[in-house]
Amino acid sequence: MIKKAVLAATCAAIVLSFSSAAYAQCGGASWYGPGFHGKKAASGQTFNENAMTAAHRSLPFGTKVQVTDQRTGKSIQVTINDRGPFHGKRIIDLSKAAANELGFRNRGVTSVCIAAI
Repeated sequence: MIKKAVLAATCAAIVLSFSSAAYAQCGGASWYGPGFHGKKAASGQTFNENAMTAAHRSLPFGTKVQVTDQRTGKSIQVTINDRGPFHGKRIIDLSKAAANELGFRNRGVTSVCIAAI
């Protein structure tokens, strides 16, 4: 009986290690919107700067991500629908709406931790 429980736990850990649910990363965040609003995102969707979306270099399109601002502790949820950022060590580009929700739009950049949900 114990062997089955250990095997089940091991299998679950392996599955989680390959899923986006096990993904976490910390780094810089920026935002974008003006100039891209209404244009096609890398996912093929029309980019809407007023939607809670984001660009990430490698997470699959449609992945839901919790973004937590390290300065304030405030968290939001966004959906990955584009590729980027392509500047420095930033790990995520948030839509204008998402930057407003986190409260860093006027600063332009902030430090965040992201976790796939």
